[in-house]
Amino acid sequence: MKKIILLVALAALSACSQKTEEKAEPAAAPVETAAPAAAAGPAVASTTAPGTYDVKMADGTMATTVINADGTYVDTDAKGKQVKGQYATHDGKDCFDPEGDEMGMCWAVSKPGADGSFTATADDGTVVTVTPKKS
Repeated sequence: MKKIILLVALAALSACSQKTEEKAEPAAAPVETAAPAAAAGPAVASTTAPGTYDVKMADGTMATTVINADGTYVDTDAKGKQVKGQYATHDGKDCFDPEGDEMGMCWAVSKPGADGSFTATADDGTVVTVTPKKS
C-alpha cells in the first residue's frame, strides 16, 4: 500500500511539473534504474499543479492521484482503495504524507515528455510513470 501511495503521489507531483517545464531548472543528475523505460532524463524541480493523474506502476498496475489546490491529495488504487493526505514540495521533490500511521514519501520527477507524461522516482528507488488525465 505504501508503494501505491508513493507512486500515486509521485505521479501527481510530476504531472504538475509539466506546466512549468520551460521554467524548471535541473535539480539533479539523471536517475538510473534497472528498468530501461524509467530512465527518462534528469530530475527537475517540481511544481506539480493541482489535477488528476494516471499512475502506472512498474508491474503495470494502474492507480489515480488527485492533487487538490488546498495541498491535499487522494490516491486511488486499482481496487478502488483510497488514501488521503497532504501534498507539498520539499527540496525539489513531490512529497506525499498520508493520513494515519503510514509514512510519507518524496519523489524526484523527470522532465515531462511531449504528451506530458513523466517518471517519478521515490527515495527507495521505486519508479512510476505519471500521465496527466485528460478531461
